[in-house]
Amino acid sequence: MVELIKSKLNLKINFNLKKEYCDCVHDLIEHEKVMSMENYMQHGDISCYAHSLHVSYISFRLCKKLGLDYFSAARGGLLHDFFLYDWHADKKTYTGLHGFVHPGIAVKNANEYFSLNNIEKDIIEKHMWPLTLRLPRYKESYVVLMVDKYCAFSETLKLISKKNTNPLKTYESRISK
Repeated sequence: MVELIKSKLNLKINFNLKKEYCDCVHDLIEHEKVMSMENYMQHGDISCYAHSLHVSYISFRLCKKLGLDYFSAARGGLLHDFFLYDWHADKKTYTGLHGFVHPGIAVKNANEYFSLNNIEKDIIEKHMWPLTLRLPRYKESYVVLMVDKYCAFSETLKLISKKNTNPLKTYESRISK
């Protein structure tokens, strides 16, 4: 089923697109706080970092194909779960239900470390719609929220393996040679 969806969306990863993707997010990926997301589990055995990277790359590809702001989609997608705590165990870090409160925490954290445009802020704040109640303002926000749901569903049901969540592996191995 997942392979059918990927083939329909033509989401095969190629070297040039990976480079273009990295150009959009290189400053985020290399940041210590973003890299720390690897320490928090998101869905099953998938880290928050791997999940966010996967959401970011697929959103980048879809927005590029649709003629939307793929730069903002890539960056907003990578930071959409930038809440920096283990939501499964650390209930003292936040007040309320994680699904409702983490977008606000993520955008606050992202604003603290990075300069965000309005689309990126909207993506982060509204990626949990309809739980966030307020509708997303941008098409890119809808793309990221739908991709996030797809990735979360696939990761939870183990339709996507841990090794398939990192679109940069091949790119990184090529540039390190």
